[in-house]
This record gives sequence, structure tokens and C-alpha cells, in this order.
Amino acid sequence: MAQDGLELQPIDGLQSLKARTYDALKAAISEMNIYDAAAPLKLDERALAASFGVSRTPLREALAQLEQEGLVRTEPRRGVFIVRRSKAEILEAITVWAALESMAARLATEVATDAEIASLHELTDVFSGDDVTAHMGEYSDANIRFHAAIIRLSRCRLIADIANGLFLHVRAIRRRTIVEADRAQRSIMDHKEIVAALEARNAERAERLVREHTLKLRDHVERYVTID
Repeated sequence: MAQDGLELQPIDGLQSLKARTYDALKAAISEMNIYDAAAPLKLDERALAASFGVSRTPLREALAQLEQEGLVRTEPRRGVFIVRRSKAEILEAITVWAALESMAARLATEVATDAEIASLHELTDVFSGDDVTAHMGEYSDANIRFHAAIIRLSRCRLIADIANGLFLHVRAIRRRTIVEADRAQRSIMDHKEIVAALEARNAERAERLVREHTLKLRDHVERYVTID
């Protein structure tokens, strides 16, 4: 029996079953487009346990930890559901992400190596505005990795920890909206300007470009996105 909507792998190895189940389930939820109207948000405990090859005990412990983090919720007599945040909460999360990532970009101009910054070209240069629509799935993934990389290049653990708490929802809304209008084409251009600013070690410009780029997402969500 398989859980609809989730790409799951059996759990094995010596790490505690609860920890591995938690990691695997969180990763699977992170890969979902939870803001797609058709996304299956209800989690089937029996199907999950069978897919992971574990008993219900470590699965329930993992679900309890995810519930503490606000990623799932238990509804009496209904079951366990992935949390989909309200539109107001998403707008707030994007605003906070803009602040965190823009500061991360400023720090990256000071502490990231030339090679680390150059690696961002792998996430931008292989795409162009003309052909991105034919490779939207690949670009969507590259887009997410690009923003995560900027956080990582800041070498600021606290920024990374706070951003991690927002990542699932910001990632999901980016994945949903990147296909809308001409956002992918404009995103590619923005990313290339950001990389150039980082390579020039221009902290002010890198910080401003990243903040403006993320606030464009906020503006798009506010204007056009409906969240049930």
C-alpha cells in the first residue's frame, strides 16, 4: 500500500527508526506541491508505515515531531493532515524570507569563496528565457536550489536555522507560482544579476537585488494566488 502524493523509500540502517522516519517523511512532504489544489494532504498512517517498512510506533513518533514543528496537524476522528498555511501566513513567511536571504547575500559577498559563488552559474546559465518553458520542472528545482545556496553561502547558522522553518512553505509556493505568467523568464534574469553582484562583491547591490526579487514573489502571491 502506498501513500498518495508522496515519493517514499523504505527505512533501513542503524540510525533510530524514529529519526530516519522523521527525516524521510519530512523530505517527502518537502517535495510535494502542497499548495496545488489537488494535493493529497491527508496522511494514511498504515500506508506510510508499509511504504517505509516500519511499525506504527516510530511513524507516530515522527508525526508527533512534525506536528510540534507545525508541518502536520492531527484532527480528532479525522486523521493527520499536512498543514497548508493561509494566504496571510504565506505573505508573512515570504516577507521574512526576503529579509533573511537578502542579509545572507550581503554576508556571502564577504565570506563565500570565488568558487562557491561561481557554482551558482550552474543553476542559472543553463536556462534562457526562450526555452525555460520546455524545461519548467528542471528550472523549478534549480530555482529552489539557487535560493537555498545563497542562505548557505552566508555561513550564518542562525539565518539558516530560521530559514529552514520557513523553507517548506516558501519552497512550495515558489514551485506553484514559477509556471504562472512570465515569472520563470523574469526569475532567470534576476538570478543572473544577483550572481553578478555577488561576484563583484557588491554587498549593497546583492542585498537589494535579492530582497526585491523575493518581494516580487510576495506581490505576485498577494495579487493572483488563491489558497483554499
